[in-house]
Amino acid sequence: MSSTPVQASRSPQSPGTWTPAPRTACGGQDAPRPAEAPEASTAPSAAADAPRSPSPAERVDALRRFAAAVRRGRGLHGASCAVLLAVAMTAGAVAVGGDERDAARAAPGVSRAVGADVLVRGDVNLDTAIRSLQAHVRAQPRDFGAWAALGLAQVERARTDGDPSRYARAERALARSLALRPGNDQALAGQAALAAARHDFAAALDHADRALERNPYSERALCSRIDALVELGRYEEAGRAATVADRRRPGVPVFTRYAYVRELRGDVPAARRVLHRALDSAAGPADVAYVATALGNLERGQGRYGTALRHYARALAADDAYLPALEGRARAQAADGDRAGAITTLEQVVARSPLPGPLVALGELYEDRDAPGDRAKSREQYALVDAWTALARAGGVDVDLDTALAAADHGDTAEALRAARAEWNRRRTVHTADALAWALHRAGRSAEALPYARRATATGYRDAAFLHHRGMIEKATGHDRAARASLTAALELNPGFSPLGARAARAALKELEAAR
Repeated sequence: MSSTPVQASRSPQSPGTWTPAPRTACGGQDAPRPAEAPEASTAPSAAADAPRSPSPAERVDALRRFAAAVRRGRGLHGASCAVLLAVAMTAGAVAVGGDERDAARAAPGVSRAVGADVLVRGDVNLDTAIRSLQAHVRAQPRDFGAWAALGLAQVERARTDGDPSRYARAERALARSLALRPGNDQALAGQAALAAARHDFAAALDHADRALERNPYSERALCSRIDALVELGRYEEAGRAATVADRRRPGVPVFTRYAYVRELRGDVPAARRVLHRALDSAAGPADVAYVATALGNLERGQGRYGTALRHYARALAADDAYLPALEGRARAQAADGDRAGAITTLEQVVARSPLPGPLVALGELYEDRDAPGDRAKSREQYALVDAWTALARAGGVDVDLDTALAAADHGDTAEALRAARAEWNRRRTVHTADALAWALHRAGRSAEALPYARRATATGYRDAAFLHHRGMIEKATGHDRAARASLTAALELNPGFSPLGARAARAALKELEAAR
């Protein structure tokens, strides 16, 4: 069966599928929402109502329990599902206000909040920042800037640890900031980042525009605007927004976005030059890790695995716990033939942050290895994807693109098609075009799929998975010459783009050659 993993997106804004948006990022059926604490406007402290955040191990274990419960009782509804979701999202934590008590113990005597500018620069660990900000707003609850910074920090932490329950906390903190100072640009920029993290890119664009009306030089809002336009498929506008941002606030956050816009237009050399410029200007370990990982992802996508691995090594030298670099290294290891190393690395990644991209990649590596017990292991990874998407929906995240990509190959093809159509109706990007094309093909509707597959490659963006999908669809519709060209291009560009997808592409080419 042909298969392609949920790709490790190089988009600055793609929190569901990985990699998380950079620290400076602006990155279906509704599941029942777990009960939330009172809104900031009616509670004495919006920070104090958050449950204790589970450790990575607790969250993964909770996801496993939730996935098992869903498998045992498909069709859970209402209160039962809400309870399961709440338990999984908090890993069973019941100490309301735990975050604040932990903060008070961990950061006694904090007299000044960590500012949003510090968060943007990445000069402080996010957990440290959150503890400091929580302690500060307890002491000075009318500091609207600190509430905005706390909301932003929660958004960023959710991106990096894959915990969508943080988004509700971010929302309350930002609402408190706006209640204290209506229309302040820090909170509006935070709302843009939050909307983007939840994949509501139209709202993200609106919030970013409102923030920029008040502060045209807000780096957060400038970056959010680029991300939203990219994720809405408005690439020419995104390019202009990147140029404006580069003129107003040049630096790593803008450089990386400018590079991605160039890559989407097919100008890989320009994207590479800009990323090297960004790496040269990176001032701290967080920036080095982020930009070096972006360079690694770019080179891996071009089949330059040795170069990619060197960039990932540089990222991990700066931050040995940086998950996007670990995932990128694992994918490069797999593509370069080191399957054992790739599996070991991905197991480390999903143990800490079970997001769809690395889960599917690990499941496919198990399938490809096919050792005793590997099929059961692969099924567990795909079940965890289902559990994560349910939890993300409960946190207000639109996960239809993640659902479409994973379900097309490893789940319900009808659900994949539903999710892909829903996402296409919201935003028309090269990624949603590819997802819809592949979902239609897997549902046996290849003739309908072909225009979308062509649209996915029409901007000049070169992605081996897209070319593989297009080639398989062309083969299914009798366009043999075009299929040979697309499949050959996929394997020449990135011969190890996917252990299962590359194998399927080679097999399809062999069939096409035999039929000539």
